[in-house]
Amino acid sequence: MRRQASYFLLILGLVTSCTNPKEEATTVTKKSTPEVIENPTNKVILSSEIVFEKLNPARGDQSPQAGTIWGDRKGTEATGFLAKFVDGFSSPPHIHNITYRAVVIKGLIHNDDPSAEKMWMPTGSFWTQPVGEAHITAAKGQENIALVEIDNGPYLVHPTEQATQNEERPINIDASNVVWLDHNKTNWVDSESKAAIAFLWENSPSKGLFVKLPKGFDGTIVTDGTVLHAVIIQGELNYTLPDNNQLKVLDAGSYFGATSKAIHTIANNSENDLIVYMRTNGSVLVK
Repeated sequence: MRRQASYFLLILGLVTSCTNPKEEATTVTKKSTPEVIENPTNKVILSSEIVFEKLNPARGDQSPQAGTIWGDRKGTEATGFLAKFVDGFSSPPHIHNITYRAVVIKGLIHNDDPSAEKMWMPTGSFWTQPVGEAHITAAKGQENIALVEIDNGPYLVHPTEQATQNEERPINIDASNVVWLDHNKTNWVDSESKAAIAFLWENSPSKGLFVKLPKGFDGTIVTDGTVLHAVIIQGELNYTLPDNNQLKVLDAGSYFGATSKAIHTIANNSENDLIVYMRTNGSVLVK
């Protein structure tokens, strides 16, 4: 049985200490950030534009659904997709051919050993599922959605008879146990933004993190990677596209990204904190 989230705070702390930008140089700084970037590559996808298909058509209406955001779930490249589960869904024990990471966006989701007691993870929780390990996934709530990402595909399901042992260990981090760093702990956050960052994983050069923007935030997130995939986990934001100043309203499950250095002009349109999950191979500055 995988242990409760608090056990993995040590692991999370180690990841944070290894990637804490207070201790390393970053190519994104307030002084070097241009106000205008020529030929911006900023892109947005609204949650309403994501096309879903059944992961297991044989289960009919009980089948989980998958909506690809980037990559190709059936191909070989890194991929991110939304997974939807009906209320009361519970999978049979199974394994996957690859390791995946996931973040709860809506509802409550349980992912653990087949014999484990249910540990329901709410919005903003993070988990990993190692390749070859037997587990079940369950969901409860009127609407249950998770972001699932893989470093390479395809994403396949196999019976537990094909289970394998490896050195990877699963992680369940409840939203209440996420470790947030403000401007005193990381220079990826400007003090005036009152934002915070949580470093979740790193597989150089790629890394995954949460960015939390407070109510009333109206500023920018500057990214310099050639890969930037960002998904709204909690809340709603106004996103201004740089090429035409068009305003897009992004709710939970919506996406923005870029393939070069970019300035993302954002306003928190929520009554509470806004949480964004980011996968990037570069640096981030919230200001």
